[in-house]
Amino acid sequence: MANRNFLFVQSDESAALTRFIALAETATGFLKGAPGGHLPGWHTLGQDNRAFLESLNERLMVTYPQAGQPFCAVRLWTNLMWQPAYLAFIAVHLHGALPAVTRLSQARQNLDINGFRLPPAPQARGSTEELIDLAGRDLRAMGDAVLAEINAVTKLKRVPALRLLTDRMLGLVVRLKHFRPETTLAEQYRYCELWLAAMGLTGHGGLETIDLDDGRQVAIIARKGCCLDYLAFPDSYCDSCPKLAPKERRARQRAGVLAELEAAG
Repeated sequence: MANRNFLFVQSDESAALTRFIALAETATGFLKGAPGGHLPGWHTLGQDNRAFLESLNERLMVTYPQAGQPFCAVRLWTNLMWQPAYLAFIAVHLHGALPAVTRLSQARQNLDINGFRLPPAPQARGSTEELIDLAGRDLRAMGDAVLAEINAVTKLKRVPALRLLTDRMLGLVVRLKHFRPETTLAEQYRYCELWLAAMGLTGHGGLETIDLDDGRQVAIIARKGCCLDYLAFPDSYCDSCPKLAPKERRARQRAGVLAELEAAG
């Protein structure tokens, strides 16, 4: 079990946070944040977020009337959890220290949540395993709080929500090869187990391995959760959708891997 006696580094908090925010944007090309606290109209745990959630839910219902309530509830959940998950993962595996990423404030951009602010605070340091344990427990606690907020506005069952959060973490573990090409397949599997265990998500999804023609092996996602996008976009399934037959799903994911490798040169 990981040692939980973490070192929280307090010196130069603002500079460390600025470096982390810059790293997150550089690594992904899309995470955009700034130092600071809650702003009016933003979502922040501990604030009264009901109007924020009701407004976004209403906009989703009006935009996708054919998709129905389940799709909109899922969109609320995935919108609110994607940035914290990315930030926690980047903090652990690229930054090497953990800011208080679950204290972030998040902005709404039309139908999506995009953009964040983080208050300066001490950052936890430790081994990768220790940071995964801490970040995973924090993410799950945040997820439980967000799920309660959503269920005060609309209905979202716990198991589908947890499976979708699992999908997010699986995708990040697969993407770790993009962030750190030296990462081995065995390391990806080990990190996957650690993240899911820390978040109480073991059994809600996992990784699979496919063989490429050149002899390489790569990890792909084996999901149990469905994002319900097909309700809004009929006959359109994600390449990793669990509703696909296993053979078709693996073929689609293999084609996606090959396309990414070709684009990367």
